[in-house]
Amino acid sequence: MKYNIQKTDTIPAYLQLYKQVRDDIIAGIYPYGTKLPSKRLIATETGISTVTVEHSYALLCEEGYIETRERSGYFVSFRTEDAFLASTADTAPVSEVLPHHTDAGTPDFPFSVLAKTMRSVLSEYEEGILDRSPNSGCTELRNAIRRYLLRSRGITADTEQIIIGSGSEYLYSLLVELLGRDKTYALESPSYKKIQQVYHAADVQTTLLPLGTDGIKSTALRSCTADVLHISPYRSFPSGVTASASKRHEYMRWASNRKRYIIEDDFESEFTVSKKPEETLFSHTSDDNVIYMNTFSKTISPSLRIGYMVLPKHLVPEFQKKLGFYSCTVPTYMQYVLAKLLNNGDFERHINRVRRKKRASSRSNED
Repeated sequence: MKYNIQKTDTIPAYLQLYKQVRDDIIAGIYPYGTKLPSKRLIATETGISTVTVEHSYALLCEEGYIETRERSGYFVSFRTEDAFLASTADTAPVSEVLPHHTDAGTPDFPFSVLAKTMRSVLSEYEEGILDRSPNSGCTELRNAIRRYLLRSRGITADTEQIIIGSGSEYLYSLLVELLGRDKTYALESPSYKKIQQVYHAADVQTTLLPLGTDGIKSTALRSCTADVLHISPYRSFPSGVTASASKRHEYMRWASNRKRYIIEDDFESEFTVSKKPEETLFSHTSDDNVIYMNTFSKTISPSLRIGYMVLPKHLVPEFQKKLGFYSCTVPTYMQYVLAKLLNNGDFERHINRVRRKKRASSRSNED
């Protein structure tokens, strides 16, 4: 065990330790069922406090890499080589494993901040807001999203990989045209109703994969012969199921065969109660086969109808060849407004306020 914590680094010590331990777990240095070093031992060897170590272990617990056992310590719960083994979630009736999902709503984005930004854009760009947007979206917004994803989601992408569109449904239809109508698309069951409706409207073949407590059941995924897997790993709607760390890696292993693709629909993940952003499949895959999608419908307002997707690098030329002629469906003015909200920090301040309130509410409910 040689964990190195750089105390002068801009990344907090608990996140540095979290990433190093997580990488060791994924690499198999700590196999499934292995007990992790004690908090005191790691604190002594790294020169950080046991509270910092505990914070790192808590994040690993939240994401399903490890579990705590009373008076015994922390043990690895992440599976690598045996992710396709059937579990209780595979064998139990769906009604018994799916949690009851309730949406308590999300505090509205401050109207005063939005109005101030809109006035600022009008003053700054003047008649420029009437200019036609580039087909993939304004460079200002795509650059702002690129920087936001890097600092908040660990996603590294070029501006050219980001495509702006008026909401998820529109982007789903573009992906059908890009990936092909001859492909079979696998969906979570249950899933957001409009996902299936869009694919049916596009007249493509779909297959439904039942959910368990930690994501799509392994037995169903193992036998699935689809070409594209459409998932919402953070929190699937309406079930509320969140894919565990093991399950996310299982998805990526499935997609690594036969040149398959994953559509990672990351809706609402910004409002996690975790003190670090949720992991994305896009940032972890080495196969360049994950398409990342998100919108601002929940974080700002559903009336904005602004969504975006991040394409794998190798698909960008194909997209431009097949669909590059499509005009951007989001008004230039609103793209400038959103870019300013992302660049000046107002968007993330709102997200952080909501997350703090959710964490406080979660603690009070536990008490």
